[in-house]
Amino acid sequence: MRAAAQADLFLSVGTSLQPKTVDPNKAEKRLREALGHIQQILEVPVSRLHYKLRKSQKGDAQYRKQAETGNFHEIVEHGCKLWVNFEDYLDSGLFLDHRALRLRIQKEAAGKRFLNLFCYTGSATAHAAKGGAAQTVSVDLSNTYLDWAQQNLKRNGFNSTIGDGRAPPPGARHRSGNRLGGGAHALLRADCLVWLAEQAELPQPPQFDLILCDPPTFSNSKRMEGVLDIQRDHVAIIRQSAALLAPGGVLYFSTNRRSFKFDNAALEGLKSADITAQTLDEDFKRLPPPPPHRCWRIQKA
Repeated sequence: MRAAAQADLFLSVGTSLQPKTVDPNKAEKRLREALGHIQQILEVPVSRLHYKLRKSQKGDAQYRKQAETGNFHEIVEHGCKLWVNFEDYLDSGLFLDHRALRLRIQKEAAGKRFLNLFCYTGSATAHAAKGGAAQTVSVDLSNTYLDWAQQNLKRNGFNSTIGDGRAPPPGARHRSGNRLGGGAHALLRADCLVWLAEQAELPQPPQFDLILCDPPTFSNSKRMEGVLDIQRDHVAIIRQSAALLAPGGVLYFSTNRRSFKFDNAALEGLKSADITAQTLDEDFKRLPPPPPHRCWRIQKA
């Protein structure tokens, strides 16, 4: 790679906290050498190289600000414009291991009603809108990330509204086929676990043709009403999500938990297929197992 071709290149490098058995001085030396080689090979200025140390997080610590730079950058992924921030948060606002899944959603979204649960910064919602989704509803508890999701939609030419998740989801339809109020792209602030359970229990739950459910592995945020453990709770989450599927609709369920075990026996009445290999780009396929995420395509049997 030549420097002239890297004028707009930013590098985000993350490492895990070394085990206590590793000499911290040696670990620090290896890290500095690695960062030096990365900078030299890719010919990127130090100002464009961002380093993050990853370690176990409690509650919503992963989503708390680490800085106040406000430096956002626009990137383009499969024709979709997305905002990223390399300095203010542990994560940049875009999970790279889901690139192929976002592209799949973009290709399947035309004319469909899309629901994005635990939507984070709404990158998948922007892809769905870019792919021609008739309506989108995105649910998350964080005002920061809903604002971010709104910017991601706006950068692709779509207006959206941010509302209270206690109200019926705008843009969806009940089983009766009657459209609910609101715009084509709605962002709802709500505890996803509570919101999902409430919607699934309605006499006529809202219906969606395409659903993405990508919960955190674990969360005990003070803003949540309970504690989320994806291994323990995935059956209930999947069943409640499936209750919102329109006839012929598809639910994509994804998790980053490395030791996750999918309880297929407890999901009778649903047809599921492990499509993890199809949702990993080549650079992630080369990583040693387990994969960075696992993903299932689920429909009503």
